[in-house]
Amino acid sequence: MNTDVVEVQVRAVLPLEGSFAVFLGNEAKVFVIYIDESVGTAISMFMRGVSKERPLTHDLVGHLLMAFGAKVERVIINNINGSVFHARLIISAENELLTTRKMIELDARPSDSIAMAVQQSAPIFVAQAVWDAVEDVSDTLAQIEKKGLEAQQASEAAAKEQGDDEDDIEELSDEDINAIAGISGQENDEYDDGFGDDDDDEGEEWKKGE
Repeated sequence: MNTDVVEVQVRAVLPLEGSFAVFLGNEAKVFVIYIDESVGTAISMFMRGVSKERPLTHDLVGHLLMAFGAKVERVIINNINGSVFHARLIISAENELLTTRKMIELDARPSDSIAMAVQQSAPIFVAQAVWDAVEDVSDTLAQIEKKGLEAQQASEAAAKEQGDDEDDIEELSDEDINAIAGISGQENDEYDDGFGDDDDDEGEEWKKGE
């Protein structure tokens, strides 16, 4: 495992057409990973603390880990191959069946790894080589956040003028996000972040429709 890593946080999770954009980074740099809609929704729900009537997939995995005295220690996005990111999920286990605390390193998609890290408040790291290779999109995220704030303030002002007591906040539209992120005009795009094993040539590739 590469020990030369940079710690990052999930800065934003934004819905696109049929996928989600996950912005990861710190004060120095931000980069984006495109993931499928179901995992993007799960990450967003974990971040907002949304309660669910029944456990979803990542909830179930978390419950299974807890049942066996295990937890997610950290996530490492350790490689990038073209447009495909790879990740490792580091799990620790300690129970009455183990004489010592055991550390397990698993191959996992970055999307699932991020979801589990957010669910369990575990740190996320990026290998230095990946960090150096990814494009900095800090300005893009700043523009999206600024436009979202402006839309929220305009909606609140309009509601106040109309005497509406309910909070009817207009969210940033998909078209706005796409335009700012520079991906407008790309319909039916399909994204997948691939699988985490560096040597696995059978990982799913991003498919980008024209």
